[in-house]
Amino acid sequence: MPVRIVHSKQNARLKELRRALAHPPRSASVEALQLAGIEGPNLLKEALSAGLTIQTVFVAEGFECLFADMDLPAEIDVLRLPRELLDSALTTEAPQAIAALVQIPIWTIDNLLNNTTGASPLILVLAGLQDPGNLGTILRSAQAFGATGVISLPGTVSPWNPKALRASAGSAFRIPFVESTEVEWLARLRSAGLRVMTTAVHGAESATKTNLTGPTALLIGNEGNGVPNDLASRCDGAITIPTTGPVESLNAAVAASVLLYEASRQRAPQLNPSSAVRGKQ
Repeated sequence: MPVRIVHSKQNARLKELRRALAHPPRSASVEALQLAGIEGPNLLKEALSAGLTIQTVFVAEGFECLFADMDLPAEIDVLRLPRELLDSALTTEAPQAIAALVQIPIWTIDNLLNNTTGASPLILVLAGLQDPGNLGTILRSAQAFGATGVISLPGTVSPWNPKALRASAGSAFRIPFVESTEVEWLARLRSAGLRVMTTAVHGAESATKTNLTGPTALLIGNEGNGVPNDLASRCDGAITIPTTGPVESLNAAVAASVLLYEASRQRAPQLNPSSAVRGKQ
């Protein structure tokens, strides 16, 4: 595994890392492969575990121990550079001493519809979700509770945003995430036999009384405005989360997580034993 020493801000790979972190990619295709920047040893380990292609690893001088126990493929280019030079490219307030450029996976709606858990498809559709922390949390919950993928509608933040990646704790590397237009996604899911449910605060059926065991898509709206009326009106029904306290609504990530848990609870008999969710004791 070659290790090259870098001392210039003008290094092409370092500039690429800086650009990827500042302007995260959204999606990739065979014709247009995209690179995302990741920060810290934990995300690098998760990316390797998920089978992502690592193009370049950047490590600060004296911190080579951070990847010593990682099984980095021999073809990966490792750049060693002064700590202050690496820090200048990173986005966190307390930068860690290692980062990488990874090739983002190519996913299609077919990846969301076809799964190996034995359960019916369970898809989240995000309509204009703007907070990267919320998105990362949703992706983490989606993996934990057996969702088969996420569809992003226009206005939704990129899952490769550094804050979203940290909040996802690596789930962004594993949960299929597809961008779609407001017209295409509904027709495609309906043709695949999914029941599309919007989320609402009032005038909706309780999630605990709604059958979520069949092929289902859950529409989650913007943090401030919820699901747009024109989208909600085209759904097959509306569900809500019953609450006992005087709270008008839940945070988008919390609401999505609760609904995913309820779907997982209902679907437990469908799952393979190895797919069951195991909580920490």
